[in-house]
Amino acid sequence: MALVKYGGGIVQASGSIAGNTYARNRFGNYIRPRTKPVNPNSIQQSAVRTSLSYLSQYWAQVLSAAERSAWATYAASIAMKNRLGETVYLTGFNHFLRSNIELARHALTIVDAGPTELELPEKDTTFAIVCTADDQKIIVTFNNALGWAGEVGGELFVYQGQPQLITRNFFNGPWKYTGKVDGSEIPPTTGEELDAAMTLVEGQKVFCYSRIARADGRLSEPMYASAVVLATAPV
Repeated sequence: MALVKYGGGIVQASGSIAGNTYARNRFGNYIRPRTKPVNPNSIQQSAVRTSLSYLSQYWAQVLSAAERSAWATYAASIAMKNRLGETVYLTGFNHFLRSNIELARHALTIVDAGPTELELPEKDTTFAIVCTADDQKIIVTFNNALGWAGEVGGELFVYQGQPQLITRNFFNGPWKYTGKVDGSEIPPTTGEELDAAMTLVEGQKVFCYSRIARADGRLSEPMYASAVVLATAPV
């Protein structure tokens, strides 16, 4: 489905109509022929589909009316951006799926009731990565003073993109789940090592993004970082 913004004609469009796909990158709006993506039916893709199906039934059959109402209240307070950069408000069901999809995938506890703190978690402006080819590790730097790190149930989920040429300055997927850092009453130490989801080669560039999940079910906007793969970790 395409989103179209009207003005003196069409001001901006995003999505597909007939045989054309409308999109925008750092250089402006563009149109390209629509292509049907190949369905790789990967293990990760299957896990996401299974989790979505499970959570849809969970919403309808397990949650109480009061719990669904709490998600609706939370959703009505959270302003999001669509592909055109416009402010929109998702439904309570949308936020329930958004917050719980990774929890369900990794057999973590589902958050039933909608959050009572009506704002997204604070983003970590210190999020950074170091990638090393010898041990195929991604070292994740984060601020362990943030709320998620000091609570049981808080998580930092990390995703890796396929390594790129060193000249690449931006990347928008696809992404592969890499790992997570668990919050605890004693916060984890920054510099957590995760196994790379895709092979790291010295001199290539790697893009990663992360999201913070709070114990009450709130999920942050993504935080991005990139690094050139080193032969070994810096001393």
